[in-house]
Formats: sequence, structure tokens, C-alpha cells
Amino acid sequence: MPKKQVEEQGEKSSTQAFAYTPGLKIKESEVVEKERKLPILGEILVKTNDDVKNDTRVAQTFVPGDPYIVDAANMWGVVPDVIQECMLKPVGSKVNKGETIAKYTAFFGLIKKSLESPLEGTIETVSPLTGQIIITGLPVPVYIDAYVPGKVKEVMPREGAVIETHGVFIQGIFGIGGEKFGKLRVPVESAKDVLSADQITPDMKDCIIVAGSLVKLDTLRKAIQIGAAGIIGGGINSDELVKFMGYEIGVAITGEEEGITMIITEGFGNMNMHLNTFKILKKYDGQKACINGETQIRAGVIRPEVIIPHENRISKTGAELSDGMVSGTLIRIIREPYFGAIAKVLSLPVELQMMESGSYVRVLEAELENGQRVIVPRANVEIIEE
Repeated sequence: MPKKQVEEQGEKSSTQAFAYTPGLKIKESEVVEKERKLPILGEILVKTNDDVKNDTRVAQTFVPGDPYIVDAANMWGVVPDVIQECMLKPVGSKVNKGETIAKYTAFFGLIKKSLESPLEGTIETVSPLTGQIIITGLPVPVYIDAYVPGKVKEVMPREGAVIETHGVFIQGIFGIGGEKFGKLRVPVESAKDVLSADQITPDMKDCIIVAGSLVKLDTLRKAIQIGAAGIIGGGINSDELVKFMGYEIGVAITGEEEGITMIITEGFGNMNMHLNTFKILKKYDGQKACINGETQIRAGVIRPEVIIPHENRISKTGAELSDGMVSGTLIRIIREPYFGAIAKVLSLPVELQMMESGSYVRVLEAELENGQRVIVPRANVEIIEE
């Protein structure tokens, strides 16, 4: 076989084998590991192989309280270096709110002044240059819970632990709000349905509601009104998201928002939830689920997630995704003009192709769900792991 032909065949094989694009997972049976770490070093409350529940405390620590500045020199009208001599307690002492911490006497006792602590805490510094006393409040306890029920796989001394569970693992495109858990409720019948506010009832309090293809603003507000833990939908209109949030999120990291947690599985606009995603959620209707809306779309991508713990281990079939994209691989297009579209890879041409921008990139040929065939850059897609 001619050398050139051998090289071409080798390049084609290599291109297919390593044309892997990280993407969203839609797994009904997956071993999930969640790392639970403290913000600063602290105490670990579990041991390896311990069984844990969602709300089991894994670790705890104490962060310093907020500092409070007492401008003593200005309050008394004295020079700053006098304050140190007037302190009744040294730096590092614990003080109670209202406790006298300094006294000043002048003119043979005719002038007497005292200073009381404005809060309970610790005297951190007394500055001879400014005459200010800094008192820090009581340490604030910080607890980290397991988030998912399972088993402690690993303990990281003074840092945290790794919790392992098995079950459904679904990643979304966008989310808001932090970690929540509750019973999964699926009031809609298909991935194309739009959940109305009237379908949300008081018995869905503390539940995670599946909204079908679109999370509407009035539906979202109704879910908050009845006290739902979370809501999952295929899409949301960007203008309604801005109205709900009160600001544009942009590329910031989400997950710190208070109140309800929302997960969008497909993208912005009226987008049907992926059929397999909906089928899995519908199958586990009534089961306890864990969700986290934390999202980061810049470097170091963080995906919102849905975890439904169960012990129904399903054997994997077909080629593993570590083999890369091949003909038949299911993908999602993440750039316009086909943003959010689900497609199946038809071929992976070796040759670079010129785009409208004038740049040459590797592309793939895919078939959309409506049967349309399109050519898109490989960088504009992500694999859907099923």
C-alpha cells in the first residue's frame, strides 16, 4: 500500500478515535462521587465506609467573626497612644457585649470615661497610631453535609470527604441556586409539555418539580410561593430569567442564589427536554432526588446536576465514550445557528474545511432530529453521554 494512502488511513482512524468532546451526561445508572470540602481546615465527623444521608454532617469548622472597629481616641477626644494604657483587658481576651473594656481618668479624677464592648467577641488589636480597638465577633460555625445519600469512600484529613452513591446522573446547560433535595414530581406527560402555574399544587412543597419543555415566569413564581425545593425544565426565555433575577447573569458563576434551585437541561427559549432525560425523570417520579444549580460556563466548566440515588444497576452496552466520537454518537450543538439542537454524527471528515469566518477547522456531518443534515465545527458540539 502506498505510504501516502497508509498515512491518510492512519490519520482518519486517529481522528475518529480521539475526536472526543466533553459533554453532558444523561445516565440512568452511574457511580457518582461528590467531594465535600470545608472552606478552611476543620474537623471531620465521618469515617471511611460510613453510611450517610443527604443531611448527614460530614465536616465542620469555624470561620472568624466579622471585625468591628471602635474609634476610642475620637470618642474620648484623646491622643491615640493613650488608649493602650486605658485597656482593662489585653489583646486576645474574650469579652461580652456591654462589658467595660477600657477606662480613662484625667484631672485628678474629675474626668472619668469608660468604654463598653459593642459585641461579644475577642479583642484583636489596639492601635497606638490610630487609637482604634478592633474586636472580632464570635467564630461562625460552618457545616458541610453529605448532599447525596451513600457511603464515605475517602476521608481527607481536616479538609472533608468523598461521598459515593449510585443512581441517575443528569447534567444541565444552566442553573441557579444551590444544593437541594426532595421528592421528584413530574406533573407533565411529555417532554414537549409546558407546565402551567395551575398544575403546581400545595402538596408539592419541598419537592423538585419537572416542568417539561419550558419554565415560565408565572410557573416559577408559583413554585416559590408553595415552597418547592427546585424546578427542572428544558428551557427558559432569557427575558423572563432577567425579570425573575432582577439582573443579567452574564458569565458569572451561579449557585449562591437564595430560594428555589432551577435547572435548565437544553438552553434558552422554548426547547423540548431531551427525550431520554424526560423518560428517566418520569420513571423515577416520586423518588428522592438531589439537585445543584451551580453553573460556570467559562474555563473550568461546572454543570448543574440532577442525582436520583437508586440501586438498580444497569449494564452498559455499546462503545464507551472514551473511544471518542464515531458515526452514530449522539451530540448537542452548542453554537448558533443550531444552538441546542440534538443530532447524530454521520461522518467525521479528515480534511479541514473553511468556515464563513475564513478559518479552517475540523468539522463533522450530523443529522438533526428533523432529518436535516448539517456541517458544524467539532468545537461547537458536545457529546451526550447516555
